[in-house]
Amino acid sequence: MENVTLKRLDKMKSGSVKIACLTAYDASFAALLDQAGVDVILVGDSLGMVVQGHSSTVSVTMEDMIYHTSCVSMAVRRSFVISDMPFMSYTNVEQALRNATDLIQIGGAQMVKLEASARQVSVVRELSECGVPVCAHLGLRPQYVYKLGGYSMQGESDESAEELFSNAKSLEAAGADMLLLECVPGELAGRITRECSIPVIGIGAGPECDGQILVLHDVLGITQGITPKFARNFMTSAADIQAAIAAYVEAVKNSGFPA
Repeated sequence: MENVTLKRLDKMKSGSVKIACLTAYDASFAALLDQAGVDVILVGDSLGMVVQGHSSTVSVTMEDMIYHTSCVSMAVRRSFVISDMPFMSYTNVEQALRNATDLIQIGGAQMVKLEASARQVSVVRELSECGVPVCAHLGLRPQYVYKLGGYSMQGESDESAEELFSNAKSLEAAGADMLLLECVPGELAGRITRECSIPVIGIGAGPECDGQILVLHDVLGITQGITPKFARNFMTSAADIQAAIAAYVEAVKNSGFPA
């Protein structure tokens, strides 16, 4: 299969071909995802919860992200690898440039993802101008869990929806190459997807996004504690892990997931 690049992802959007994304944190699972046809592998700071056992992502460090990204990138041959910038690792342009450089040069990432608002527009612009591909994460931002007081839908009021839409357009204009929308009403996610020229990936954001992403542990039904309402356990009807991952990819591609 053809290697996935930014140019290929843009063509998938323009051709209405759904983009299948999953998280991975180690070489073994990264290889399985790669072989199953997953387009984008995200080394997420969700590892703080599903790998390290913490109650949130805020404890994850740059050293954690570089290590796990390196593990994943060593095993991948086709998929596009994105790495999360962890909590407080991009508070200013200089810090963001330094940490993004490490994720790409040492970790082997092909793109970095940061949880964004209007405040991050200048950071995204500078990263982009320096040649760093950026995914801007909007909606529910898990690194803000203590500020938000929990995990909940975002953009439900008219005012917050317009702010979220405006931020999406501003980040695209600043040079973001991809958007990720988490826990956003489907109507708003559809509007952003239609009016932005870059790929828009959804998680709990309805079926109209250009692609979907889930945490691998949710797809395999091994998440401890509460599972998000938007997740689906693909192991219930699969013979093995590889079949479950393949079923997820197929469901995204044929718009069977999310319902």
